[in-house]
Amino acid sequence: MPERNIEFGKFGARGVKGHELVARQLDELVGFVVTPVEQRRGFLARLNYLTRSEHARQAARVAGLTVTDRTIKAWKAGKRAPSRRNLERLEAAYRAVRRQNVARYLLTRLNREGRGTRVEFHPLVQSQVPRPHQRYVEYRHLNVRRWDRIVSAWADGDFERMDDAWVSDVIQDLGSQWGQYEYVSNIGFSA
Repeated sequence: MPERNIEFGKFGARGVKGHELVARQLDELVGFVVTPVEQRRGFLARLNYLTRSEHARQAARVAGLTVTDRTIKAWKAGKRAPSRRNLERLEAAYRAVRRQNVARYLLTRLNREGRGTRVEFHPLVQSQVPRPHQRYVEYRHLNVRRWDRIVSAWADGDFERMDDAWVSDVIQDLGSQWGQYEYVSNIGFSA
């Protein structure tokens, strides 16, 4: 059984850890506000999302947005503008709260009542690897039925836990050569 890659890229292979690509794909499925936070429209959309209810305000505080209600009111009225640091906090809080709010729905979509979601693994890029060191890695697909730990770690923003869940719950199911798919060029799935 192969172990995790220790010196990935030593001979020129290129790829990304699978859990990072899964996190990107889950972010795309969530549907964050597209307008940048620096623009007034994007700023107000995020601010309204985080202040529309007391539950949302509490979640925003937990996620790191610690400004007073008076400041928020001044921002909404356009009397004051947030600092760069507060814009970054607003964006981080918005993403964290949005992930938490959407996680349960996304989990239902991905698990599909036990049927799971088909995931495609596109192998790493070996074009820069010298011929004797190249290995045969093919395109693979797998039906993933257990998304609970992966989505939970993603919603919490804990990517170390997400990596562990991805390796133990998904890529080890690829068989004895699962280590070849720890780093990939792309992960594809839709729910």
